[in-house]
Amino acid sequence: MSTRDDTISTRDFERLRRLIYDEAGIHLGVEKRTMLEVRLKRRLRNLQMRSYAQYCDYLFDESGFAYEIVHLIDVVTTNKTDFFREESHFRFLSESALAELEMRLDGRPLRVWSAGCSTGEEPYTLAMVLSEYAERQSEFKFHILATDIATTVLEKARAAIYTEETITPVPLHLRRKYFLRSRDQASHRVRMAPEMRELVDFRRVNLIDFELGIEGKFDVVFCRNVLIYFDRPTQKKILDKLCSYLMPRGFLFVGHSEALHDMNLPLEPVAPALYRRMDGGF
Repeated sequence: MSTRDDTISTRDFERLRRLIYDEAGIHLGVEKRTMLEVRLKRRLRNLQMRSYAQYCDYLFDESGFAYEIVHLIDVVTTNKTDFFREESHFRFLSESALAELEMRLDGRPLRVWSAGCSTGEEPYTLAMVLSEYAERQSEFKFHILATDIATTVLEKARAAIYTEETITPVPLHLRRKYFLRSRDQASHRVRMAPEMRELVDFRRVNLIDFELGIEGKFDVVFCRNVLIYFDRPTQKKILDKLCSYLMPRGFLFVGHSEALHDMNLPLEPVAPALYRRMDGGF
């Protein structure tokens, strides 16, 4: 079914832009209008609607908003990720950070948060790296929280089914150890082993919400290639929040294109796109 109206009106585009910013903190520039139209077309087909105007009437009506806002956020979020993306971060974690952090754990599990986990490649990479370390350190335990605002990607992450091409960055010995191949070899699909899936707790979290519903602090926070979708004031608010969840001397990993300078944060640089939470209150 094709839509009757091929474009979003200027009025409706502005309404959508404001709503997306208010609800998710994502700033859509005027150059994103065509992108939004393309991504919303499938949503219109699913709802059997013939125009963007009809969709906006539904979305901005009280009866439709509560159900549809989650789907709208799913539509506008970009979810690009890979196993062992920015591999130097995982190398630093396994070769330097974990030994330092383990000395301060005092018998409790290491807590790691993957914020903006997308389809699960990042938290499952963490699960593999931490599991390998735990085999060498018998007393070492850990817990991984993985969160994202998009419900569709969280469903895929929980299923943990990937193509063989997707897992190419994973070292061969880890592929053999932690992935199960489909019985249908023609499908070229694999799945994370169940013991790996059990190590990750997936939840929907909107980073701009006042209350995130997350308890306790974390020793390691990965929030990589997430901040780029927000304007500077929203980035500052999110980083303040992440720092409040980070243990003193804990580590924050961000994307290599994400600059944290001039933000007055309790962080000190350690390596490219890697920061340590300084001691003291916040």
